[in-house]
Amino acid sequence: MYSNKENVNILTALLVAHHIDYAVVCPGSRNAPIVHNLVTCPDIECHPVTDERSAGFYALGMAQATGRPAVVCVTSGSALLNLLPAVAEAYYQHVPLVVISADRPTEWIDQLDGQTIPQPDALGRFVRKAVTLPILQPSSQIPHPSSNHWHCNRLVNEALLGCRQQGGGPVHINVPLDEPLYEFTVPELPQERFLSFAPSTCNRLSLSLCVEEFVAARRPMIIVGQLSLEKLMLEDFREIVSYAVVLNESLSIGCGGCHFDELLAAGKIPDDMKPDFLLYLGDMLVSKRMRHFLRSLPNIPMWQVSEDGQLRDTTMHFTGMIEGHPADVLSMLGQQLEKRKCHLHPSFVEWWDEQLAEEDDKLVTSNLSYSSSLAVKMLEEHIGDAGDCYTHYANSIAVRLANQYAAHYVYCNRGVNGIEGSLSTAAGFSLAVDEAVYCVIGDLSFFYDSNALWNQELRDNLRILLLNNGGGGIFEKFEGLKGSPARERFVMAQHKASAEGICRSYNICYRPAHNMEELLRGIDWLVSTLSIRPLLLEVFV
Repeated sequence: MYSNKENVNILTALLVAHHIDYAVVCPGSRNAPIVHNLVTCPDIECHPVTDERSAGFYALGMAQATGRPAVVCVTSGSALLNLLPAVAEAYYQHVPLVVISADRPTEWIDQLDGQTIPQPDALGRFVRKAVTLPILQPSSQIPHPSSNHWHCNRLVNEALLGCRQQGGGPVHINVPLDEPLYEFTVPELPQERFLSFAPSTCNRLSLSLCVEEFVAARRPMIIVGQLSLEKLMLEDFREIVSYAVVLNESLSIGCGGCHFDELLAAGKIPDDMKPDFLLYLGDMLVSKRMRHFLRSLPNIPMWQVSEDGQLRDTTMHFTGMIEGHPADVLSMLGQQLEKRKCHLHPSFVEWWDEQLAEEDDKLVTSNLSYSSSLAVKMLEEHIGDAGDCYTHYANSIAVRLANQYAAHYVYCNRGVNGIEGSLSTAAGFSLAVDEAVYCVIGDLSFFYDSNALWNQELRDNLRILLLNNGGGGIFEKFEGLKGSPARERFVMAQHKASAEGICRSYNICYRPAHNMEELLRGIDWLVSTLSIRPLLLEVFV
C-alpha cells in the first residue's frame, strides 16, 4: 500500500516513468510518507544513509555509476541544508541528482514551529530547477482530476526533465505535507502523464567559423578537462586525432593523463611548438600549470565546447563557444576536416608525442622510496588497465598522483575541489555496481567524511587506500607559509589520528603499513582479499 498523500504518489509514479532506479533515503518524520513510497515501490532500489551530508554524495556516486538520475530524500529543516556541498558538486560536474525534501505547510514557516525554514530556494543557483509541489486532497474525495493535480504533475515532469537538459545537473523537488502523515491505504500508484525529452544537437552551420580557423591553423591543440565517462571516450577522437595534439588528464577521455603538467614544469616548450588554435572540451583541469600556460598564449583562436551553453572562460582568451554534446561536436568537426586540406606543422604532433612519452618513461622507470607516490604507483600496477574495476580519487595530493600513475579514467569530485564527500561518493558508487571500487584518499578528506562508512549495506567491492601523512601535506610546498606560526597546526591541521578505531566501529577490514615490506603485502591484500565487508589499507608516510 502507498501513502494517502496525492502529491507523493504523483511524484513516485513519475520517478518510475522517468526510469529513476536508485534512491538514498535519510531518516525523519516529515519525509516518512515519501520514504515509505520509495521503499514500497518495486522499481526503485533504496539505500538508507543517516548523515545527510554523506547521503548527498552517496546519491552522486550512484548517478555517476549508472549514468542516470539518482534521488536523495531528506526530511524538513536543516536536513536539506546539509545537502548543499553535494548539490554544488553535482552542479559543476553536470551530474543528474534529484533532491527531494519534505516540508511543512506554508503557513507554519518561520512561526517557531519545529524544522520550519524557507525551503523552496534553499539550494540557490546550484540547482537547474526548483519546484514546490501543491498539497492535494486525496483523489477519492474529488470527482475528477483538478487543475492542482495537473499542476503537480507538470512541476514534477519539469524538474525531472531539468536534471537531463543542457548536459544534466541537480534539481530540487520540495514536497509540503500536512498531517496526518502516516496513512498508507492506496493500493497502487496513479497513471501519470509522462513527458519525454530529446536533446538538441549542433549542426554544420554552427561549426563553420571554428572549422575555418581549425583548417587555417598549423599547430592546433585540443584540451580536455573533466568529463563524465559516458560523455566522451578515446574513440570519439578517431576522426580528429591526426589533425591536432590532444591533451587530457585522467579525469576525462577514458584513458590516463598524458603528463603535460610535468612537461610544463620542466619549461621545455619552445615558441614554435605552442598552439596557434585551441579547442577546449569539458570542465575543470587539475593542472594549474596548464591553466597558466593557456592564459599566457598570444592572441589565437580559442573555442570552448559547452553542452549547457554557459561560457566558462578559464583561458581568459576564448574567442568562440560551441553549444553541444562533446562527442557530437567532435564527430561533426572530424567530418568537416576530412573534406578540407589542413596545413599541419610537419613536426608539431610528433614533438608533443615524443616529449610526453619521455615524461611517462621517467615516471614508470623511477625508483621511488616508501611514500604516497609509491603506494599509488603500486596500486595502479596491481589493478592494471582497470577493465574490471573503478577508481575514485579524492582531491589534493591524491588526484595529482592519479594524473601521474593512473592509466585509465578516474572519478574525482573536481567540480568544487572540496575535501568533503569523496569517500561517500565512492561508497555510493560501489552500491550501484558489482565490480571493485577503489578509493584513494588523504587523511583530512577521510576523517572529514568518515561517516561514509557508517553503513551496514557496504560490500566487499569497496577498497580504500588511505594516505595518512598526518595533515594537509600539500600545503608544505608553499614557500610563503614556511615562516608562518599558523602553518602546522592551523593551516596543515597536523594530527596523529589513525583510522583503525573507525574501522573497528563500522566493521571495516583494516590493515596498516609503516614501511616498504608492509606496503607490498598491504597492496596485495587490498586487491586480492576475499571479504564480505570493505577493506581499508592505511599507509603512514
